[in-house]
Amino acid sequence: MQTWDVMRQDDLGNEFHVAAHDSRVSALAQVLALESGVPHKQAYWVQGPPGPAVRTNRDLYLIFLQLGQEARAASWSLSAFLRALWKVSAPLRDHERLAPDDVAAMFAAASTTPPAEFDPAWSAKDLSLPGDEPDGYADWERVVLSQLADLEEFLVSPPGPQARFGVDAPRPPGSGARATPARWYNFDPATYLECAVAGSLGGWDAADGARVPLPTAAGQPPARSYVREITEMTWGDLARIAVCGQMYE
Repeated sequence: MQTWDVMRQDDLGNEFHVAAHDSRVSALAQVLALESGVPHKQAYWVQGPPGPAVRTNRDLYLIFLQLGQEARAASWSLSAFLRALWKVSAPLRDHERLAPDDVAAMFAAASTTPPAEFDPAWSAKDLSLPGDEPDGYADWERVVLSQLADLEEFLVSPPGPQARFGVDAPRPPGSGARATPARWYNFDPATYLECAVAGSLGGWDAADGARVPLPTAAGQPPARSYVREITEMTWGDLARIAVCGQMYE
């Protein structure tokens, strides 16, 4: 069985073995979890067979589906998950493009990392996008913080029992401009993560049990999501993934 080792080097140049993983994504996730939060002088890296582990949209879909199920079992709130995601993204903020393995690792790290505290300043901050489309880490951050501000306001004004049919975020007077539409359909990590990938990249299969294909005309094959290769992703792609997590049905 292949293994991937998380290694550490201290400020004196000494190398240490931290942990072994049977998945490259989980090893990368541990590195992100270790590097996020408190600044330190130690360097972490993954040693083992080279990637990629995530080659297609279906690979990423299945990882997100599993993470959502684990978050549901652990009773994570969507706000807590997104605050952890924002926290573990910091080590990657200077990367213009991300390997799919790194994207999967970022979301995996969020499911195991204590979330950052909600900052009330986010609710009043101008989080609008400077351009027509999200571009770069700062814009992805604006999208996630916009969603966090909405979710915090939903705590005061709950969306109610019909939320799954769509409801607008409260955005009371004094709220800052936001990078995301006001409409919400998904309020827990499991549905958010499944819809995030299904809506932006596809890769689902009816046999997964999470998504039912739309009916087709008589004699037509059932709807399906085609598998395609993915080689790199941008922060703009991740912003669109986040918006699909909020709004895709």
